[in-house]
Amino acid sequence: MILTSRPYLAVMAMMLLCSGCATYQPARTDNICSIFRGETDWYESARDANESWGTPVWVMMAIIDQESRFVSDAQPERDWFLFIPLPRRSSAYGYAQAQDPAWEDYVNETDNGGHDRDDFADAINFVGWYTHTTQRILGISKWDAYNQYLAYHEGRSGYQSGSWKNKGWLKQVANKVRNKSAAYNAQLKKCKPELDDMVDSWF
Repeated sequence: MILTSRPYLAVMAMMLLCSGCATYQPARTDNICSIFRGETDWYESARDANESWGTPVWVMMAIIDQESRFVSDAQPERDWFLFIPLPRRSSAYGYAQAQDPAWEDYVNETDNGGHDRDDFADAINFVGWYTHTTQRILGISKWDAYNQYLAYHEGRSGYQSGSWKNKGWLKQVANKVRNKSAAYNAQLKKCKPELDDMVDSWF
């Protein structure tokens, strides 16, 4: 009996080990409560980032939604010449679509060398850090999803130079982020106590 149970135990152990291997992909991205109920670790990470940097959870989540739709390994589209793949348009990668220079600044300033752009906890912490630094340098409120997104997309120097002012399409996108942030805020007010209980429970 012991011999025959060993393969079963081994399979069960492997299943438990790999249960965290699959990357969570929200079925709905229009409802922040649905997103966090599907993976409470995400809520805990978002709450931690808020406590570290002061940026509202709904602002950080709206930015990530716009950048990647919560796809862990999102990258810019690649152009093709005939059947030859050309270089990607930028180095943006992961949930937050952080580009190499910005990610390197984040790692150096926060001493988070082990962080990865395709890890949700690390990505939302990056967004918190970036928006916090934007407020410190440019004076843009962390609650101002519209201008925070413009500075996020264009870079702080681009925002300062007004590179976004003649980009009607980008202003529309920033409006979408502001509206999504407002919707997330209203939704989170209704489910926050429940989510806090789920995260803080001993069981």
